[in-house]
Amino acid sequence: MSDVIDLTGKTVIVTGASAGIGAATARALHAAGAFPVLAARRADRLAGLSEELGGALAVATDVTDPDQVRGLVAAALERHGRVDGLVNNAGASIQGPIADIDVAEYRRILDLNVASLVGVTQAVLPAMREQRFGRIVNVSSGTTRRVATGVGAYAATKSAVNMISAVMREELAGDGIAVSLLLPSVTATEFGNGIFKDGVPPRPGMVVHRPEYVAGVVLRLLRTGEDTFDIPHGPEQPDIARVPE
Repeated sequence: MSDVIDLTGKTVIVTGASAGIGAATARALHAAGAFPVLAARRADRLAGLSEELGGALAVATDVTDPDQVRGLVAAALERHGRVDGLVNNAGASIQGPIADIDVAEYRRILDLNVASLVGVTQAVLPAMREQRFGRIVNVSSGTTRRVATGVGAYAATKSAVNMISAVMREELAGDGIAVSLLLPSVTATEFGNGIFKDGVPPRPGMVVHRPEYVAGVVLRLLRTGEDTFDIPHGPEQPDIARVPE
């Protein structure tokens, strides 16, 4: 495990920050004394969250557009002078049997869930390498741990994220950059058109986690640089975000 750090004063870019896990992560970073940089396509949502977080930098960004991604990183450097962390959280779902998936739509999902994650990471690397420090958290999915019938096309994009994260962790370690992989369980967000809601089990025995719960683990990974964290299914565990001694 990498050295445990204090997030106070650290600048962390969060993609997909307009709702769900991304917005919860931005709030948790602000509460921890960090400087979250909010990135998402919905400028109105970002503006409201920025105001809530004391004027946190908000940059409307389509992460599939390289020019917008470069602008995001440039804005973060202009405001804060460095980029200490990146939370690759932007993503979208696609559902249905693989035999019936619209291939054109799937290319769009692959671009968002996989290629853009690589692109945003590449954009922050020059600053992190110059600092000889960085923490990157890639948000994957618990669906990659099973045969995900009905969401297999989506799970395949996140399986790619798993491999990319493992390889980047090895490739970037010498630069002082720790890459962590997070696999959330079922979480109450807008994801999949809001099919999972807090306190409403989709089937008997299944527990839906709050985005704030997942955000706590994101901050743990930013602090520790642990390689992988697979959030257990079932009831939320009060100590899950605690940094191990």
